Amino acid sequence: MRGNWPIRVKVFICLGLLLLLVTLLAGVGIYASNAYRDLVKALQTGPEELPIAHAFSRDVSDLRITFARLRERRSLSSIFGGENTLSDDLAACGADFTFGLDNVTRSLERYRGGVKNKPGGSRMDEKEWETIAAIDETLSKIRKAKQDEHWIYDPGTTKELATQLDQLQELATELPQHLYRRIGRLPREHREQYHALIYGTWVTGTVAAGILALLVKLVFDWVFRPLHVLIAGSRRVAGGDFDYRIRLDTRDEMAELAEALNDMTARFQAIHDDLENQVEERTRQVIRSEQLASVGFLAAGVAHEINNPLASIALCAESLENRVHESLDPGKEEHAVIGNYLRMIQTEAFRCKEITEKLLDFSRLGEVRRQTTDLGALVQDVIDMLRHLGKYQRRHIEFTPGESVPAPVNSQEIKQVVLNLLANALDSLDDGGEVRVQLRRQGPFAELTISDDGCGMEPEVLCHIFEPFFTRRRSGQGTGLGLSITYRIVAEHGGEIEAHSPGRGQGSTFRVRLPLVAAGKEPSHHRQAA
Repeated sequence: MRGNWPIRVKVFICLGLLLLLVTLLAGVGIYASNAYRDLVKALQTGPEELPIAHAFSRDVSDLRITFARLRERRSLSSIFGGENTLSDDLAACGADFTFGLDNVTRSLERYRGGVKNKPGGSRMDEKEWETIAAIDETLSKIRKAKQDEHWIYDPGTTKELATQLDQLQELATELPQHLYRRIGRLPREHREQYHALIYGTWVTGTVAAGILALLVKLVFDWVFRPLHVLIAGSRRVAGGDFDYRIRLDTRDEMAELAEALNDMTARFQAIHDDLENQVEERTRQVIRSEQLASVGFLAAGVAHEINNPLASIALCAESLENRVHESLDPGKEEHAVIGNYLRMIQTEAFRCKEITEKLLDFSRLGEVRRQTTDLGALVQDVIDMLRHLGKYQRRHIEFTPGESVPAPVNSQEIKQVVLNLLANALDSLDDGGEVRVQLRRQGPFAELTISDDGCGMEPEVLCHIFEPFFTRRRSGQGTGLGLSITYRIVAEHGGEIEAHSPGRGQGSTFRVRLPLVAAGKEPSHHRQAA
C-alpha cells in the first residue's frame, strides 16, 4: 500500500492511525477503571445503607411502642374517666406518637436519599421500589387517620392505626432483605461485566495490534523504502554509474526528489561527456601541435640541405640544355628528346624547390608584424583574386560583406589562411558548385565560416585533416601542408579552427575564430613565429 498522496497527507494518515490507536487503548483503560470504581462503590453501598434501613425499622418499632403506651393510657382513662392527670398523660402520649411518626418519616427520607445518591441506588429492583411506595402509602394512611383531634379516644381509629403500624413494621423489615438480595446479585452482575470487559480488551488489543502493524507498514512503504531507494541510487551515481536513474512510483515529494536527482545526474553526465570531448579535442590539438613542431624542426634542416643540390641540378640541367642546343643540329630527333628530358629535370627540380620553400615557410623563424585589419576587406581581396583564375570560372563564391570586423592580425598570414580554405573548398566542387562565406562578430571573436556543397569528408578524414602531409584532394595533387600551415597560423593568432562534414558527398564547413583584441598586448606589435 504505497499511495500517491503528498507527504503531508501521509503524515496526517499516520498521525490519525496513531491517534485512533491511543484512543482505543485509552478508552478501554478508562472503561475498565470506571467499572472497577462502580464495583467498589457498589460494595460500599450495602454496608452504608444497612444502618439506615435498621434505623428506619427501629424508628417504626419505637412508634409502635409509643402507640401501645397510648392505647394503654386511653384504657386507663376510660376506667378512671374525668381525672385530669390521666388526660394530660394521654395527651403527652399522643404528642410522643406524632413525634415518633415524624422520626419514621425522616428515616424513610434518609433511606430514600441515600439510595438515590449511591451508584447502587440506580440498580434497585422493582420490588424494592414497591416496598418503599407501600411504606409511603401506609404512612399517608396513618397521618390521615390521626387528623381527627379525637382520634385517641376513637376505638375504630386506634384499631386501624394498629393495623397500619403492623403493616409498616412488616414493610420496614423487608428493606434490609432487599439490600441483602441486591448485594447478592453484585457478583453475578459484575461477573458478566468482567467477561465482557475481558472480551472487549482482547478485541481492542487485536484491533490495536492491527493498526500498529498497518502504521509500521505505511511508514516503511512511504518513508523508509523510498529513502533506501534514494540512498542506493545516489551511491550508484556517486560510484560513477551516470546512466542509472532512480525510479519511484510514490508520486510525492520523495518522487520529486528522485526526479531532481535524475535531472542533476543527466546534466552532470552531459557536462562529463562534454568535458571528455573537450579533453579529446585538446589532446588531438596538442598532438597536432607536437607533430607540427616536429615537422617544422625537420623541415628547417631538410629544406636547407635540399635547396642547394636542387638549385645545382636545375642550373646544370639548364647549362646542359644550352650546350646541347649549340652542339647538336636542332633538326635532329635526338636534339628534341634530349631537350625534353633536360626541361623535365628542370621542372621537377623547381617543383622540389617549391616544396622545400613551403617547408621553410612552414617552419620559418622571423619577426612578423600584426596590425588592426578589416577582415571583411581582406576576405573580399582573396575572393576577387580567386575569381580571375580560369579553373574556378564555373564555380561560385557567395559573400556579402556586413559590418566592419577589425582584428589585430598579420594580414599576409590571414590571407594565406583564407586562400588555403577557399582553394580547398573550390577544388572539392564540381562545375556549378557554390562556396558560401560568412563573417560576423561572435562575442570577443571574429568568426569566419566557409561552407561548400562539394565532395565532403568522412569521419576518419576529419580526424587527420590538419596533420602535415595528409591530403585527400580529388586531383591527387597537393603536398598536404596547406591546412597544417593554416592551423599553425590560426593557433599563433590565439584563435581556433574547426572542420565539420556530414559525410561523403554532403559538403564541408570550416569555421575560424580569431580574437578581436590581442590578449594583454597592443593592437600592433611584433612576435616570433613558431
